[in-house]
Amino acid sequence: MTRNLTVAVQMDPMESINIDGDSSFAMMLEAQSRGHALWHYEVRDMTLRGERLSARARPVQVQRERGNHHRFGAVETVDLGSMDVVLMRQDPPFDMAYITATHMLEHIHQRTLVVNDPAAVRNAPEKLLVTHFPDLMPPSIVTWDVAAIRAFRAEFGDIIVKPLFGNGGAGIFRIRPDDENLGALLELHFARSREPLMIQRYEPAVRQGDKRIVLIDGEPMGAINRVPAAGEARSNMHVGGRPEASGLTARDREICARIGPLLRAQGLIFVGIDVIGDWLTEINVTSPTGLQEIARFDGSRLEVAIWDAIEARLAQRRAGD
Repeated sequence: MTRNLTVAVQMDPMESINIDGDSSFAMMLEAQSRGHALWHYEVRDMTLRGERLSARARPVQVQRERGNHHRFGAVETVDLGSMDVVLMRQDPPFDMAYITATHMLEHIHQRTLVVNDPAAVRNAPEKLLVTHFPDLMPPSIVTWDVAAIRAFRAEFGDIIVKPLFGNGGAGIFRIRPDDENLGALLELHFARSREPLMIQRYEPAVRQGDKRIVLIDGEPMGAINRVPAAGEARSNMHVGGRPEASGLTARDREICARIGPLLRAQGLIFVGIDVIGDWLTEINVTSPTGLQEIARFDGSRLEVAIWDAIEARLAQRRAGD
């Protein structure tokens, strides 16, 4: 049996979370039930001095009680390299602050298990890791080139325009064949950003839902379907998507079998993928969600499997020492 662990959770402010939907909260409850000691800190609380990464953190206890879901102890400066586990759970956007945090966490990853692996997270932002599996994706391009975008639209007509590093459906547009706003949209984006865009063929199957599948250590463990609201092209629950129970199809299992070994090899323990119809559209590795939504439909507690995987990784590490 794994001994009690010290676990530091790098996340957004505890006061702001939705305890009925937040996956980090579910993971913290499960860790606490196993006897693990929890600490909370935000990215801005970290300091790297030489090889020592510290954070101004607070011990925390959590409970499922609205308005009284956490109790903090006094602030202490803790050596994150002395922790058994650091959960990197701050929300995107995946910007330079996020990237810098992964570099800082790499300094302790040989001693402390960081979940997900910080180097793998940095190298696998949601809309780029998926491009390594082009045959599983709908037709897509990533580009700065306006002429290439117009040519793609001429080929496929109905397209989706996505920023690469957003979250929660922010900045995603459907451009229909007769829509005259593409030029203005591209001008607006490139005036404000140096980043390329992802352009994908629109998949009508999204009207039946955008499926979120949770993989734990490379294995599919649960799914939920997210159906767009009327008049909305995006299915994210942040923008009114309706969750529905969902199982896994043969195609879903084929997709998971293809990507699972890579996720496992790269230390991406908790991953959420998005599937529309027969097509993989995103591989989410930066603070993925969905645990509590899935649990409401089938009673599964995927946070148990996540902690089993974390503890198994720690046991393998110690066996190799």
